[in-house]
Amino acid sequence: AVDEVVVDEVVVDKVVATRAVDEVEVEVEAEAMVQAFEVGEAEDGADRLHRRTPNEATPAPNPEVTKVEDSFQRSLSAGGGFGALSLDAKFPHRPGYGTRGQNVVLWANYFEMIPSPDLLLHRYNVRVQPDAAGKKLSQIVKLLLQLPAYSGFQEDIVTDFKSTLVSRRSLGPGTADWTIPYRAEGEDEPRANAQTYRIRVEQTGILTVSALMDYLTSTNVNAAYADKLPVLQALNIFLGHYAKSSPGIATVGSSKSFSLAQASPKWDLGAGLSALRGFFSSVRVATCRILVNVNVSHAAFYDAIRLDQLIQNYSSVTGKNPVKLESFLKRVRVKVTHLAEKKNKSGQSIPRVKTIFGLARKDDGHGLDHPPRVGNFGAGSKAVDFYLGNSPGAPSSSSAGKAAGTPGSIGKGKGKKGGAAGHGPDPTGPQSGKYISVYDFFKTVHKRSIANTDIPLVNVGNRENPSYLPAEVCVVMPGQNSQAKLDPAQTQQMIRFAVRKPPENETSIVQEGLPTVGLLPQTNVNLSRFGVSVTPRMITVPGRVLNVPRVKYKEDNAHVKYGSWNMANIKFNTGGTLHSWTYLMISMGNLKDAFDKDSLSSTVAQFHQALKGVGIAAPPPMPGKRIVLSGPDDTIIETTLKSVPGDSRHARLVLVILPIAHTQLYNRIKHAGDVKTGVHTVCVVGSKFANAQLQYFANVALKINLKVGGINQLVDNPRLGVINEDKTMVVGVDVTHPSPGSASNAPSVAGMVASVDRWLGQWPADLRIQKSRQEMVSDLDSMLKSRLHLWKTLGKHRAFPDNLLVYRDGVSEGQYATVLESELPLFRKACAELYPAPDTKKGLPRITIIIVGKRHHTRFYPTVEKDADKSHNPSNGTVVDRGVTEACNWDFFLQSHTALQGTARPAHYYIVLDEIFTKQKIVPPFQNAADVLEDLTHSMCYLFGRATKAVSICPPAYYADLVCERARCYLSGLFDMSTPSATPAQSVSGGGLSTEARTEDVMIHPDLRNTMFYI
Repeated sequence: AVDEVVVDEVVVDKVVATRAVDEVEVEVEAEAMVQAFEVGEAEDGADRLHRRTPNEATPAPNPEVTKVEDSFQRSLSAGGGFGALSLDAKFPHRPGYGTRGQNVVLWANYFEMIPSPDLLLHRYNVRVQPDAAGKKLSQIVKLLLQLPAYSGFQEDIVTDFKSTLVSRRSLGPGTADWTIPYRAEGEDEPRANAQTYRIRVEQTGILTVSALMDYLTSTNVNAAYADKLPVLQALNIFLGHYAKSSPGIATVGSSKSFSLAQASPKWDLGAGLSALRGFFSSVRVATCRILVNVNVSHAAFYDAIRLDQLIQNYSSVTGKNPVKLESFLKRVRVKVTHLAEKKNKSGQSIPRVKTIFGLARKDDGHGLDHPPRVGNFGAGSKAVDFYLGNSPGAPSSSSAGKAAGTPGSIGKGKGKKGGAAGHGPDPTGPQSGKYISVYDFFKTVHKRSIANTDIPLVNVGNRENPSYLPAEVCVVMPGQNSQAKLDPAQTQQMIRFAVRKPPENETSIVQEGLPTVGLLPQTNVNLSRFGVSVTPRMITVPGRVLNVPRVKYKEDNAHVKYGSWNMANIKFNTGGTLHSWTYLMISMGNLKDAFDKDSLSSTVAQFHQALKGVGIAAPPPMPGKRIVLSGPDDTIIETTLKSVPGDSRHARLVLVILPIAHTQLYNRIKHAGDVKTGVHTVCVVGSKFANAQLQYFANVALKINLKVGGINQLVDNPRLGVINEDKTMVVGVDVTHPSPGSASNAPSVAGMVASVDRWLGQWPADLRIQKSRQEMVSDLDSMLKSRLHLWKTLGKHRAFPDNLLVYRDGVSEGQYATVLESELPLFRKACAELYPAPDTKKGLPRITIIIVGKRHHTRFYPTVEKDADKSHNPSNGTVVDRGVTEACNWDFFLQSHTALQGTARPAHYYIVLDEIFTKQKIVPPFQNAADVLEDLTHSMCYLFGRATKAVSICPPAYYADLVCERARCYLSGLFDMSTPSATPAQSVSGGGLSTEARTEDVMIHPDLRNTMFYI
């Protein structure tokens, strides 16, 4: 019954909300997005696997890699090292490779990098004073390399253009100090007032790449190589140098490259932005080889058009909102066009480039003797006056703000930065010693009438020394990535552009990605200079497709196909009891209601029958209400929920019927229900609820059953292994951070969920506010103690669990060790305070911590038709633990789900601590602990209660992510400043915004605290 295209897992790297998106996959549940996708027709086999010519066989996985992987395992077995810590990483050794499932061969989006065995990399640290950043810092590094001392090394040096030089020849030992006057790109000589920078170049080491290869091919379980990360960093600088030094390529961060060629794929997102298709690239290591991971990526860029057109395009969508516009334009680089062309000695044109600081504000230049007169925030050219100096050549900017291009402003006075004119005052121009509008100044001095005087001026100086330009004399420089949060319409357009069939992405990587990121010798001469070659074809790796577990409901098993099933004629395994419920229809503005009174009652009655049909014990609803809101922040929402009658011993539930999908309204309802009143709320859109289809009702029932304590589905007991003994609590932990568009004081929020028994059906949650951008959970001990108490009370256990199996979401590779250093002691502290002394002496609880990675760029593609699913991805249940992993680490990739569209992203599971699985006796059909853990994790992916399909990450990590997303609803006033709704920072009484998030803003009402309120 839930087979409709419900889209909730739109995996866009949370893109949607940010500025860069990798290829998108659409997976499971989210009614709001259903109509945004058209599932494409299946393409024929010839198009599907078009990487090879008809007579070309798929290469087998590298046998040398397999040989070393197996030899390493034999060495471990001989030394009894399974589960022991590896010496270099302090993480457990791999206890073997998985053996279960059907064997398949897959392409992986990795290319082998083969360095010369003689390659030495001399590494130098570059320190610049005073501090510089961005384009300026990059230009300073370029000027450094133009010094005579380095002129003989032009073919030997690569750099990140920030802080590091890497050379294949020594630049000299020790430290070198330089003083460099700044000059812009293309300029022959520094300007008279140029900033001087002090640069120190200091050698930090000589790296031997062959030593890394020796380490990667070693079968010595005690082998260690201290320079592994430095060599990888140097090779990534080597790889990234090509894109960063190529004028036709825009880079985002250190790893993403976008071709700016006219023929490059591009998509209009609206509101002044376009999406470009580019490529992520990163050098990584695996057993026996150095690999380059290349993946398709998408990002939003400012349209390279006249600035006044960009502003009009943006304002046509967002309205005339100077706050939003200033945020949108801040730090955008523009080329000015009203001044005479400037050329260097070679005859090359030197563009006059300015960086937008903001719009005109009334407090601009408040410390100047003659501050500008600004009519209003975001004023146009006729509403901003600035002061001309007392003499014709006087530097107006030193004491008064100015228009960029003010006569006499070059090289004089502390405000020189804003001046762009290279010519003196027009003798027929305006009189000095008085105020003049920007409009009149441009008309008199530059003989240019500003066509649209309502378009805001931009300040290309700063707040203290403003320098104004009319937008129509500015052109946006190409290749500028937008940091702005995409609005819902732009998000849909981005998804339309990014959702592609896997073979299309695969072809793009090989045909367009390799030249763009510099992996072909024809385009990147540094490959041959450094003696580095790259195989131009993706590697193949062995994989296995694990068997599908049996999905069990109350009276029957589900028929699972492609990792999905429906609930036709099926009841939930354990139906919850809905003691008290009602419905609430919300009307707002001019939006038409989906129901009149009679039709609403009739549809709710049908919904009631559907609830009983799937096994929920539900009495008829209490009489419902219709309320009319003045806006999403109307306090009547909370008042109405407070008035819902019911038994205080049981949580109440309200079915809320919305006029449209409305983010601010949804946030307000959830905060009022979960935090303020203790009433479960389930929101539906009226037009969809009115269709009264059983499949839609069943989808809503999935959530209701979980909220009221039911269990939707189980998997057959043997597939859950140690969990089936009812002595293992499974924990999920995640942290959500402020995103683009968040307030500067928005916090991070930690979420924890935990199972209460062996059925893995109920996962109550806890939330805590913590310091912004802090990934490690500071209150983890108290959060865990609350979960352990629920194990005994809700789970009806007499003792605390023997085992804690933790799935930790959201941790980057560089923070794996920090989890053990910062979070593991808090786990142990909580347990030591609760567990009886005899248990702690026995070493209880045993803890295993697994990092769940979603934001990686590893992708797999089928090599033969029979191994592909209907979307041309590998079959769901595909696991890969060889070929792209290191023999000494215990990790695996698992694609447990079927992506509806796009390239499926496997989850990456990395074990940083294991006290459970390698201590157990292995029972057939499993051959080692890796088999056990891979099968257990895969089986759990069928237990996500909100969907009738296997999901992409196991439920504890998924639920922890969901509860963190719910916290963002409560704190929307801080997390999403682009929306007028301010939940919770808006107090009901005062309506003002609080300066900081408060603990009580995410403290769940006692009536809901021990439930799955976040579903």
